[in-house]
Amino acid sequence: MCQLLGMNCNVPTDICFSFKGFRRRGGETDEHRDGWGIGFFEDKGCRLFLDYLPSAMSPIAELVQRYPIKSRNVIAHIRKATQGRLTLANTHPFQRELWGEYWLFAHNGNLSGVEASYSHYRPVGETDSEAAFCWLLNQLRQRFEHKPPAAVLVHEIQQLFAQLAALGSFNCLLSNGEMLLAHCATHLYYVVRQAPFTHAHLIGDDVSVDFNQLTFPSDRAAIIATQPLTDNESWIKCEPGEFLLFIDGMRCAPGSLSA
Repeated sequence: MCQLLGMNCNVPTDICFSFKGFRRRGGETDEHRDGWGIGFFEDKGCRLFLDYLPSAMSPIAELVQRYPIKSRNVIAHIRKATQGRLTLANTHPFQRELWGEYWLFAHNGNLSGVEASYSHYRPVGETDSEAAFCWLLNQLRQRFEHKPPAAVLVHEIQQLFAQLAALGSFNCLLSNGEMLLAHCATHLYYVVRQAPFTHAHLIGDDVSVDFNQLTFPSDRAAIIATQPLTDNESWIKCEPGEFLLFIDGMRCAPGSLSA
């Protein structure tokens, strides 16, 4: 299956260290060779990089690894194709506009029977993932003419995730630049980096970083990945069917949001 990587922070932060370990899974340390992509939210804008080359060999991935783009929400994906050809149109993450803001979505798994009628959002490519994203946004657009309060929005997304999960394997990341939402079907882990900061060491690579030298005590970042990226941090394993919400670098209970 594909590989997912997400980051949610309380201040704009670069993802260079985590991405260095992640990109190697695209054709070097793992078998995923069918393209990759990464999206960075920057205020209301969204910077998106896509490539159908394996991420371990991609010059664009090399650029991203060396370019410290600072963002509070990032979604990355390494593809192992199950549905759809090897083209940019089928490369995650997918981007659409809803209520005047960008949304990014990436999926790991295989879905069957996603509703084929699209009232507004339509797939450009051939993947079940993009079809699921379009269906989800169509459902939100039909139910809310304007963006609802955060608690209402998160509740609806949680219900829609559950409907998609009933169609097959559904590990996903979704963000509108304010929060990062995730669903676990098989494999998903996360770690929250906050004070007191320590060294982190990449799995399978002699590369480490001392976050004390790069952060302020008030900084906080949540990293979400299909498999842990470091071997000396306490990654938390998500359970199948678990819904996750991250805001300002911290996991939040959906019920804790104000209506």
